[in-house]
Amino acid sequence: MFTPDMNDGTNIFVFGSNEAGRHGRGAALEAKLHWGAQQWVGRGRTGQAYAIPTKNSQLRVLMLPMIQLYVGFFLEYARQRVELTFLLTKIGCGLAGYQESDIAPMFKNAPKNVIKPENW
Repeated sequence: MFTPDMNDGTNIFVFGSNEAGRHGRGAALEAKLHWGAQQWVGRGRTGQAYAIPTKNSQLRVLMLPMIQLYVGFFLEYARQRVELTFLLTKIGCGLAGYQESDIAPMFKNAPKNVIKPENW
């Protein structure tokens, strides 16, 4: 896992969120407490964090095609911000309940500035 001491201004913590931006558990809480993720912002960058929704605003798990859409938005952002390093957590594999084999392939064409979890 990535640690708050890695928050040096060039590292961006990428975490699974819900569309409502309730960052109350898991990596989302870590993002809020240590990386500047803004409460009630469920998608995109705030502070040194980037939220990728894996649940809707009612906290129901999103279907994989919707998560893929949000991953696509993130990957485009990462490609445009080559000066930043994105520290990707295993989004969707905790509270959302997906298997790594469901989510990891979504990041197969991630740019080099996205640091993927081991075995992704």
